[in-house]
Amino acid sequence: MIRKLFLTPLQKFIKIESFSGILLMLSTVLALIWANSPLGDSYRDLCQYDLGIVTESFEFKKPLILWINDGLMAIFFFLIGLEIKRELVIGELNSTRKIMFPLVGALGGMVVPVVFFLVLNQNPETVKGWGIPMATDIAFSLAILNVLGNRVPLSLKIFLTAFAIVDDIGAVLVIALFYSGTINITLLLIALGLLGFLYYLSYKGYYSKFVMFFTGVIIWVLFLKSGIHPTVAGILLAFSVPIRQNIDTSTFLSHLDIVYKNIKNSSVLQKPILSDEQIKNVYELQSWTYKFRSPLQHLEHSLHGWVAYFIIPIFALANAGVLIDSSVELDTALVINIIICLIIGKGIGVSSFVMIAKKIGIIEVPSDINFKQILGVSFLAGIGFTMAIFIASLAFLSHPEYIDSAKIGILIGSFISAIIGYLILRMSSDKPVAKKTIVS
Repeated sequence: MIRKLFLTPLQKFIKIESFSGILLMLSTVLALIWANSPLGDSYRDLCQYDLGIVTESFEFKKPLILWINDGLMAIFFFLIGLEIKRELVIGELNSTRKIMFPLVGALGGMVVPVVFFLVLNQNPETVKGWGIPMATDIAFSLAILNVLGNRVPLSLKIFLTAFAIVDDIGAVLVIALFYSGTINITLLLIALGLLGFLYYLSYKGYYSKFVMFFTGVIIWVLFLKSGIHPTVAGILLAFSVPIRQNIDTSTFLSHLDIVYKNIKNSSVLQKPILSDEQIKNVYELQSWTYKFRSPLQHLEHSLHGWVAYFIIPIFALANAGVLIDSSVELDTALVINIIICLIIGKGIGVSSFVMIAKKIGIIEVPSDINFKQILGVSFLAGIGFTMAIFIASLAFLSHPEYIDSAKIGILIGSFISAIIGYLILRMSSDKPVAKKTIVS
């Protein structure tokens, strides 16, 4: 009898995101040190360095920071889309009962900070920053939870993950509706037509990563040129990836047995290479494996490491390098507004919505989660780092003088939220929570 921890895809996701949070923190510290060191000019010059394709008849180039924010972040949003689809179809958000708890928390975490921002804001030029305190940085927040280890129940981690995903859906909608430029309807319709083509292929059960890639690049460019932020294309593309396998487990196992017998009976060469029979059977094994695996699950697994360990840290390195100097004029009111919205807005918003909904019977909170833990996670939700900085860069595109102020507010607000959330969760349970196990 072997007892082991039962790891669902969501639990594995939590582990990856937790380590990503550590890399994110290191990248942030490095960016701040680099930007404020004697080499600070090289940091800013590198971020603004133009890259692209330039010919006599065609020119397509952008500063490096925009390739990161518009290009690499589109891959980040593509992964978010895959995670959202998985959770909606087969995961923690696939039923009304499951989705209501994180949905209510996410609504509180979006609505209350926005209300706080609009009430506190006194400058018409900074009012577009209302979307900054909406989203939660799942990597940082899960990293804090994992520091607590078994002192917090798994259901609390699942709650934080699920409502952060709902938060992301809200942030994507906000970006698409409020932070896009003047829309070119013709280019947008062409992009939507190509998306419709991919959706049709998915509906018919056909999936090719090569078709997905090349069509996706075209759709990304069309969104970029149409005025809709190209990261939205990443989300929409993700929903065209099928989740269903082409063959079921019993069919795969029956063919696996045949391939196994064929390989066993194949001739073996004396040289360290495969015989023609072995090569044929290996290719057949690969073909059946390709049909057996879920395209969405495989793609999500392949991309998760790249996004968590490369794209997000690179984004932090390129965007967190705020110059902290007396010569830099900051909008103190904006800084304070964002800090209050992230700390108080999120802390009050998430916890109050959840407790009110529980009181009137709309949701059911798992029995192993207490109010202090909900309050602690509510403050962790104030860690808005990645998405908050991303929205700030879009909100103040026409007023770049406010971007550094917004980033400083985000950094300070996220840091204080992390400390408060950690302390509340640390004090909410003095004893480790027993791990859930299964017998195999």
